[in-house]
This record gives sequence, structure tokens and C-alpha cells, in this order.
Amino acid sequence: MDAIDQEKQKAVAEADKELGRLWRAWRTVHEMCQDRGYELDEDELHISLQEFKDRFSDASGSADRKKMTVSFKPTDAMLTKYTPEATASNPDPVPKIGTIWIEFSSEPSIGIKQMRTFAQHISKHQFHTGILITQASITPAAMKIVPVVLPSIIETFQEQDLLVNITHHELVPKHVLLSAEEKKKLLERYRLKESQLPRIQTGDPVARYLGLRRGQVVKIIRKSETAGRYASYRWAI
Repeated sequence: MDAIDQEKQKAVAEADKELGRLWRAWRTVHEMCQDRGYELDEDELHISLQEFKDRFSDASGSADRKKMTVSFKPTDAMLTKYTPEATASNPDPVPKIGTIWIEFSSEPSIGIKQMRTFAQHISKHQFHTGILITQASITPAAMKIVPVVLPSIIETFQEQDLLVNITHHELVPKHVLLSAEEKKKLLERYRLKESQLPRIQTGDPVARYLGLRRGQVVKIIRKSETAGRYASYRWAI
């Protein structure tokens, strides 16, 4: 085998390895959206590696991230959970959630230009949430653009952080987001203010996975040898 053939085989092997990594990240993203409450097609959720390669590679067999954009709408249950409590001044509140847009960046690095382009896309098409999945870390200057996109929400993940679904680990307990009504009943039952609850940082890996926002409360269900299961609650800050 001559040097040219060896280089071709090496390139094919590298492309195949990259597609395998992206397939794992793709599955985690879909599981994450389903766990948050978005509507997903089961076929998309359980896509095989071969089908993934067929759909998301270019003519040369390399990964084509530009084909990997996807969007999901919230389920009725998710809309309910994200609807604020009715008040005298707001008797008919609307859900604070909407369609999510997910994009795997084809850029090797993300700076101000790339982040601004993504933010403009989210704003122009009125997506409630945008998730940008990058190959490398984003520059601090680019991250400053994120708050400017309000009321839309922008989240970022690196591909390597999505290769494994952390919520599937046996040591990670189940986290369930409470609706505004469930949160109110919890506080009333124990006669607490939300600030008296134990806290969870929005930057916590599981909080990021679920897209938790400040002020929300999650129920954490753990296994117990004596009680079977027991629940605790955390206030997102």
C-alpha cells in the first residue's frame, strides 16, 4: 500500500470516528429535549449509527454539521409547567416557553461573529430558545452577546460534553421540574419561602441539561434502602 492510499484510509477512519462521536451527541441532545418536555418523533430519538451516517455526511463521507439543525415544539404538559401562576393583574398568563432551535456549529472556533450570527437567527425566527453546540469553547467576548438576545434564551454546549447522557448515570437521581402551581403548594405545605429551600446552581450539569431557570424548583427523587424512594427539593439560583 502506497502513502496516498494510507492517507486516504486514515482520513476515512477519522471521518468515521467523528461521525460516531456526533451520533452520540445527537442522541443526548434529543434525549435532553424529550426530558425537558418537547415533542419528539421516536424515530429521531432512536436513530441508528448507520442511518445517522447516511443522513449527516457529505459526498466525501465526512460529517456535515450544517445538516444537523433541528427544532422542537413544547408539549401541552411542558406549556403547563412553564405557565406562571395567575394573578389579579395577570389573570390569563401565557407560557414562558416556545419552540427550541438546535444547531451544531461547523465552525472550529466560536467568536463574536459566529455568536452574533446565531443570535440573529434566533431573534429573526422568534425561537424561544436556541442551543448552539460547538466543537471548542466559546470566547468570553462572544458569550457577552448571549444576554442581549432577550427575551429569547441562548444555551451553549460543547460536543464533548454531550457524548454521554449524565442523567443515565446510576449515581444521578431523577430531577423533575415543578410547575408554578406545584411550587406554590410545596411552599404552602411546609410554610416556607422559596429562599429557604436548598439550592441548585443553574450552572450545575443536571440543571443545564434540564434548562433550569432562576426561581424554578426541582424535585429530586433518590432511592433509599429503607424508604424505597424519598424526595427533596432544590431552588434554582
